[in-house]
Amino acid sequence: MIHVASLLHDDVIDKADTRRSRPSAPAKFGNKLSILGGDFLLARASAALARLGDLEVVELVSSMINNLVEGEVVQLEEVFGGSGPGLTAIGPDAARWNLYLKKSYLKTASLMAKSARASVVLGGALSRDSEATSRLSDERLKDIAYLYGRNIGIAFQLVDDMLDFSTSAELGKPSGGADMQLGLTTAPALFAWEEEPKMGELISRRFSGNGDVEMARAIVTSTSALQRTRDLAASYANAARDAIRQLPESEARLGLETLCNRVVARTK
Repeated sequence: MIHVASLLHDDVIDKADTRRSRPSAPAKFGNKLSILGGDFLLARASAALARLGDLEVVELVSSMINNLVEGEVVQLEEVFGGSGPGLTAIGPDAARWNLYLKKSYLKTASLMAKSARASVVLGGALSRDSEATSRLSDERLKDIAYLYGRNIGIAFQLVDDMLDFSTSAELGKPSGGADMQLGLTTAPALFAWEEEPKMGELISRRFSGNGDVEMARAIVTSTSALQRTRDLAASYANAARDAIRQLPESEARLGLETLCNRVVARTK
């Protein structure tokens, strides 16, 4: 419910006409009903959360919602604020990469990381059902779940940003550069900037000039930016896999490892 609520609000903020190749809620029902629908889902989620009666999980999910809002604020500051960090002639500096990864965590990975941690708390996994598990402390088990969710969440976002440069009616986005049309800089653009200084000029004006989006897309596709983005996603997926392999072998662990592969390999 929280995820769907965030999508409803996102589509209003982004003025999105489609979602997964179908009309978005704002396009079909208008902004007011879309916002109210998102608020309603958050209220229902809060009520369901209260019924769990677990204060640790309540705190986790509450902070997750806070992260989603903070991520949107960071994104709006990127679009409407100052020029931002790292606008050098030779490529993005660490500050700009850190800003991108921070936004990816707040808007995507936090939801997965804290949901995974909450699942360990609620699922009874701390009841020591095996000798291997018994060697891990309660906090360590929760940390493993969190690390898995955080890393696979960032991997997912990296692949999503890479797919934004593909012709993708199935994603419900305009083909090639929907994020740039919103003035956003993602990993493929940052990698392309490292190879082509011209990209820095486009980023500095948030792709607002006539033909900027098309030029940026051409730069991205003519460099190794897309492959480097997928490689970075693979490194985060590997980190998620390494985290989960600290747990004893099981069908559940195998499923989570398989998910790492699917996140990186997905094409839609």
